[in-house]
Amino acid sequence: MSKHAKQQRLSETRFWFERLTKTGLRALHIIGVVGAGGGILLHVDKSLWLPYWIITLTTGILLMTWEIIRDWHWLIQLKGLLTLTKVGLLFLLVPLTDWQVEIITLLVLLSVIVSHGPAGLRHYSIVHRKVIHGKKEIKG
Repeated sequence: MSKHAKQQRLSETRFWFERLTKTGLRALHIIGVVGAGGGILLHVDKSLWLPYWIITLTTGILLMTWEIIRDWHWLIQLKGLLTLTKVGLLFLLVPLTDWQVEIITLLVLLSVIVSHGPAGLRHYSIVHRKVIHGKKEIKG
């Protein structure tokens, strides 16, 4: 096997590792969101939904860290700023018990914008005041 073929093979291996890792983190994140959100919306005892909240917060921070390491521009794009807002709102779920339904609703709306909004909105940089595209993203 040539040196170029080995490098390409390592790149493919790394790609799949990163893709599957990110997919796994997203899957755990969704499980956490469903468990915590459902528990809160249905007024289930906090002890039952709190582990899901911890899963949501942990996987969200890991996914956010992944994006920042991959490309620091993520922090100044709307997708990054909205995600930071979501993390802040997650922290507020426990102490602001009277506002939990509203916070969950806002978290879901922000999640839709971050994940499914137009690229021109998600990639808009508040610093540059225009759309900026970062490094190629590993989907997951």
